[in-house]
Order: sequence, then structure tokens, then C-alpha cells
Amino acid sequence: MVQLTALFAVFGLGMCFSLLGAISVKLMPRLNIDTGKFGSLVSALMITAVVASVVVGMGIDAVGHKLFAVLGFIIVGASIFVIARVPSYKAVLGACLFLGIGAMCLNNVGNTLAPEVLFDGERATAALNLANVFFGLGLFLTPFIASFLFRKTTYENAVSVLAAIAFVPVIFALLATRYPDVELGFTFGDAAGLLGQPVVLIAGLTLFCYIALEASFSNWIAPYAKQIISTEFKSLSESVVDANSQQMLSIFAITMMVGRLLASQIAIVENYGAWVIALMALIACVIIYAMTVSGAIWSGLLIGAGGLSFSVIFPTIVGVTHSKHPDQFGSVFGVIFAIALLGAVIVPKAIGNLARGRTVQRSLRLLIPIGAILVVLAIILGYLPAAT
Repeated sequence: MVQLTALFAVFGLGMCFSLLGAISVKLMPRLNIDTGKFGSLVSALMITAVVASVVVGMGIDAVGHKLFAVLGFIIVGASIFVIARVPSYKAVLGACLFLGIGAMCLNNVGNTLAPEVLFDGERATAALNLANVFFGLGLFLTPFIASFLFRKTTYENAVSVLAAIAFVPVIFALLATRYPDVELGFTFGDAAGLLGQPVVLIAGLTLFCYIALEASFSNWIAPYAKQIISTEFKSLSESVVDANSQQMLSIFAITMMVGRLLASQIAIVENYGAWVIALMALIACVIIYAMTVSGAIWSGLLIGAGGLSFSVIFPTIVGVTHSKHPDQFGSVFGVIFAIALLGAVIVPKAIGNLARGRTVQRSLRLLIPIGAILVVLAIILGYLPAAT
């Protein structure tokens, strides 16, 4: 059961991070908001996640994984249910704040449990790549289910089904008994002190760049696809355009799952993690540039290629960090992910602001220099010695 808890926690995180993008084409007209205000919903989720990541990471080191696993599934399910049922922008904004807390409970539980309970605790990077296949599954199924249900039932009922799916894994968290032992006594001062360690700081900045890229894709792929498809294929009905644009996020998620599953079986990813990160980030920059200049006919192929290039980066950054700083990894992960989430707070919102009066396609150019910085930071992380 503890292995299932880890896998479904990462699955739930995928749901959280793809939810707003998956329902954006229905949510924005429902709330009567523009791209700027939609970007504020994304930022609200990420702002609370920044704080929650550190608190939950320390909490795991203090009391263990079970409490936060149970709380995470409950908070996420309840937050999505509010988004499904309440037509007020302020209420949805509040639900997004709580969704960020629940997401970080699941994130920290899944990504700190996986290296301990998968592959007998001996292959951290492989375990994280395998676990994050389930992140991709959550990322894929959320827009897929939403797209299907939006054609069959009301917005309220469709999103309520997503809430139920997010809540069900609490059963595994409650029944699981063999959680790893934790070392007690870590304090907020100790967590702040981690920032003075080069491995933790550089890992956090590397994740900052990556999460900025992934969060931007997760939340803007559907609006990006809708704009270019509706512009080039004016004869298509709005419902067909909406369905096609939502399915683009599913393409992104499927290719991420495939990439992570393959990476979990390839030894070179474990042994040369920093160089793999740098190479994939460089490829991602090329793909993003192509997306900003190509037409709708190429969108699915480029988004799929983007998913493959992104797939290995996050688990491998975490795996490299674990290999260099395995002690009190709950708190280490909480700190580096808090830094990382600032990228998700700032960059998707910036894209939304740039898209006002322009297009999402042109605004995606903002991601290219971020990807270039990621390349440099990955190489630096690889050369840093292990923490002592």
C-alpha cells in the first residue's frame, strides 16, 4: 500500500498542475475573465504551494508521511469540488489557494517516498522517473476526462468527477502501514540553513527554471492551441476547437510518461544525470522556438516533442540532489521545490499578461531564455560536490 500511496500522490500532483489548463476553455467564459485573471488563478495556486512546500517538507521529517498523504488527498478533492460547483471568481481563487496546499502535501509525500520504497531504495533517479510516470498520467487523464465529459454533461458534473478521482486514493494512504522511519528534531532554522548549502541552492534554482517551463506548458497549451487552430481553421465549430485544444495537453502528458518510463530503465540517466538534464533543456529551447513560429498543423508534433524533452528533467534534478544530499531529504526537497515554485508563480502569469492584445504563441518566447539558463545551472549542479 505504501508504494501505491507514493504513486497516487504523484498522480494527484499531476491532476493539480493540469486542472486549470484542462478546464480553462470552459472556466474563463464561466467566470467571465480574461487571460490575465486566469493567470492570477494559476499564481494563487503556486503562491500557497511555495509556503506549503517548506512546511510540509519539514512536517514529513518531523511526523512522517501518512498524515500529509491523507490531508493531501482530502484537500485536493475538496478544492476541485468547489471549483466545480461555485461560479464566483473569488470563490474559485480561494479554492486555488487551498489546491496549492493539497498539491504540496501530495508532491512532497510522493517524491520523498519514491526513492525509499521503489527499487528497494537503491536507485533514487530511476525510482523518481518511474514514480513521475504517474505524474504524467494525472497530467494526461485530467484534460482527457474533462474533454470527454464536457461533451456529455455540464461543467459542474464534469469537474465534480475529477474531484472524486482525486479523493479516492485517500483509501491507500489510510491503509498503508509500512511508511519509512523519520529522523526527528528538524527546525525552521535548520531548513533556512539549507539555503546556504550550494547543492540545495543550485538545485532549487535549476528546478525554478524547469517548473517555470512545465507550469507554462500545462496552463497555456490549451489556450495556445485554441488560438492557432481557430485562426487557421475558421470552419471548425467552437466545440471541436475546444476539444482539439484540450487534447494537446494530453499529448504533452503522454509523451512525458513515455519519456520517464524509458528513463527509469536507462542507466546513463542515473550515472550522468546533470548532462542529461542539460541536453534535454537545450532540445526544449529549440522546440519552444519552433512552436512560436509554426502553424497549427505542426502543433501536436511539437507539443509531443516538448513532452519528451521535459520528461526526464524534473525527476533527474531531484535524483541528482538526493544523491548529493540524502540526509533529511524531506526538508531538502521542500526547500528546493519552494524555490522552484516561484517560477510557476511568476512565469505563467507573465505569459498571460504578454498575451493581452497579442497571442499566447508569441508570448511563449519568454520561455527560451529560461531554458538556456536551465542548461547552465544543470552543468553547475553536476560539478558540485556532495553535501557534508
